[in-house]
Amino acid sequence: MRSGSPTFSFEFFPPKTPEAAENLYQTIRELEEYMPHFVSVTYGAGGSTRDLTHDLVERIQNTTKLDPIPHLTCVCHTEAEIEAIVRRYAKSCIGNILALGGDPPRGCAYDKSKDAFQNAADLVRFIKRFNESGVHPDPRGFGIGVAGFPEGHPATPNRLVEMEHLKAKVDAGADYIVTQLFFDNRDFYDFRERCELAGIRIPIIAGIMPITSMSGCKRIAELAGGARFPAKLLRALQRCEDDPKMVTRVGVHFALEQCHDLLDNHVAGIHFYTLNKSDATRTIFDSLGIPRRQSVEA
Repeated sequence: MRSGSPTFSFEFFPPKTPEAAENLYQTIRELEEYMPHFVSVTYGAGGSTRDLTHDLVERIQNTTKLDPIPHLTCVCHTEAEIEAIVRRYAKSCIGNILALGGDPPRGCAYDKSKDAFQNAADLVRFIKRFNESGVHPDPRGFGIGVAGFPEGHPATPNRLVEMEHLKAKVDAGADYIVTQLFFDNRDFYDFRERCELAGIRIPIIAGIMPITSMSGCKRIAELAGGARFPAKLLRALQRCEDDPKMVTRVGVHFALEQCHDLLDNHVAGIHFYTLNKSDATRTIFDSLGIPRRQSVEA
């Protein structure tokens, strides 16, 4: 994460049906040739996709040249369960974990007080202690990533308190930050500057998601817990809202312009939220003119 050159990475979510699994593996095969620095795999709340996450992470590790980073959340977990998952990943030689607070499960009762870890900083601290135990085959243990929110965390309206929470995760042992998606780079630059002022000096990887449909806008906003769509983007989308192909072109072009600007401003890395599809991400990646790496770096 500290190589000096920006990292490029992709995010997938576990498929829930055999057909979706086959489609995802086709996407992974198409994106594997780009040799991203890592790919992350999301984790469902309340057990909804947890076993699927573990299985997908291990399959990527064992059958591709990609470096998978599993998401791991505090929600609905005992300390023994977290330890078992971490040991499983260590045994599979997984190199990194993205430690998250997690979203509460939908459609069922949830008592946060019963979670062994009340916030992401507690989870980071636990993984850091696990690293010190020497169980991981790599003497460095897991690299630990955490989430950042350029537009602010929806559950923490007080931005000063929110930054204190991020600083707590860093002080607990986080190695890098992956941000939530955003559409206005000024939000990212302001976030990065506020991190600097708070004494946070680990790499900050920018989260980018290209819009590929009008219906996708609402889904993106929901996934992000609320996302700000600049008027410039909305105006461009509204001009062509009845032409799905043009909507995709506009969304991809807007994301590409974001990426160019981020690279010009020395971003540590760009993380593409793919929604398990490769076309838009491939178009952006090709248009950026980034030389493809020959192999995954150790």
